[in-house]
Amino acid sequence: MQLKRIFDLLFSVIALILVGWLIVICFVIASLETQSNGIFKQKRVGQFGKLFTIFKLKTMHPKTEAVTFFGKYFRKYKLDELPQFYNVLIGDMSIVGPRPDVPGYYDQLTGEERKILELKPGITSEASLKYYNEDAILEQQQDPVGYNDTVIFPDKVRMNLDYYYKRNFNTDLKIIWQTIF
Repeated sequence: MQLKRIFDLLFSVIALILVGWLIVICFVIASLETQSNGIFKQKRVGQFGKLFTIFKLKTMHPKTEAVTFFGKYFRKYKLDELPQFYNVLIGDMSIVGPRPDVPGYYDQLTGEERKILELKPGITSEASLKYYNEDAILEQQQDPVGYNDTVIFPDKVRMNLDYYYKRNFNTDLKIIWQTIF
C-alpha cells in the first residue's frame, strides 16, 4: 500500500473521530430543514474517469431547490463537505487531489490534460483553495456557465495538471495546512 493511501486512511479516520459528532449534528439539522435524508448523494467523475457516489450534507430543499437557512452556513464553512471523509475512507477519494466534478468536464479532457484523471479526486487542492468562493464568483457573472467553462474550469485544469507533475507528500501537507488555516 502506498504512502498516500496510508496517509489518507489515517487522516480520514482521525478526522471522522474528531468531527463525527459535528457531522451527526449537521445531518440532523439538514434532515429537519430539508424534510428528507440529510445526506446528498451525486455521481462524480473519479480516478480514471470512473463514476463514484460523493456524499455531502444537503444544503438545498429538494422540492423548492432553495438553499436552506443552515445550508448557507454549511456551504460557507464547508461543513457540507465533511461526509467526504467517508469517500476517502472507502478509497473513492484522497485528502488532496483535484475536486471531483460532475460528468461533462474532467471526463471530456483530451491529450495531456487527461493525466488529471490518473489522480484520485480530493477533498482539497490548490484549485479549490483559489476558488473557495466559486459560487459567489459565478453569481456575479451574466453567463455563469460560460464563465465557468472559459475561465474557471480551464484554470483549474492548469492548476491540477501542475499538481499532477509536482505532487509529493510535502506538497500535500502544504495544501492541507492552507486548507485548515
